[in-house]
Amino acid sequence: MTGHLHQWRDTLQYLGVMGLIPPPYQPEALPETPSLPREDILPQRLELEKTSKAMPPPRSRDPRAFPPAGAVAGAATLAELEACIQGCLACPLGAQRIRFVFGEGDPQARLLLVGEGPGREEDLQGRPFVGRAGELLDRMLGAIGFERSAVYICNVVKCRPPDNRTPAPEESRQCLPYLLRQIELIRPAVIVTLGATPLRELLGLTTGITRIRGQWQHLDRLGGIPVMPTFHPAYVLRQYTQEVRRAVWADLQAAKSWLTEHRDPGK
Repeated sequence: MTGHLHQWRDTLQYLGVMGLIPPPYQPEALPETPSLPREDILPQRLELEKTSKAMPPPRSRDPRAFPPAGAVAGAATLAELEACIQGCLACPLGAQRIRFVFGEGDPQARLLLVGEGPGREEDLQGRPFVGRAGELLDRMLGAIGFERSAVYICNVVKCRPPDNRTPAPEESRQCLPYLLRQIELIRPAVIVTLGATPLRELLGLTTGITRIRGQWQHLDRLGGIPVMPTFHPAYVLRQYTQEVRRAVWADLQAAKSWLTEHRDPGK
């Protein structure tokens, strides 16, 4: 150390600040952490993963989001049922909807038409069958002598599937109790199913609609209500051939004829 540096050191010691200069860093050896053998960790980890997968995701207790089955079954009118289920979030469709599409028409209608799900216009307006397919359905009903207000129209699912796709089976299953309660309250004499989805969900039939349309079925779980399967109006718009239009005409005429032959004086 040179003389100049000695003087600097002595000055710092005199001022009492020499102790503020930290000593040179000396790394200390870290204590060794004993590693557990994998056979001690793996069973616990696997058990934890199994438990977390088995646990259902947390669900809101809000009855508006997850309507209790008892409340659905206990709804005495269509208005009560709609109030009970219109906030439903039981499947992913609910979180994406703009409007809940319950259904509309005569609450004591003898003819009930069931489609598969709302489209874009229905989601915007909160009404079933108001787009192009709805306009065609209105014309088809008019052709057999029915006004829209004299029938009841609804869908299997009450919220629009993305891109107007077919409702997934798990989505339909969430909404099916709502539809069944609608049918119980309306007590229609005849149901016309539009497309394959209501046929599958109501009757459990997976036969192609082109093979089964026009053939009478029965909704056994609700007293054997006659069911006439036909094409969905959206399909008719896509396949606007004379053959398809004649098929739908024949199916609707069959439903009307049944209603005429089996008049219910109480409705």
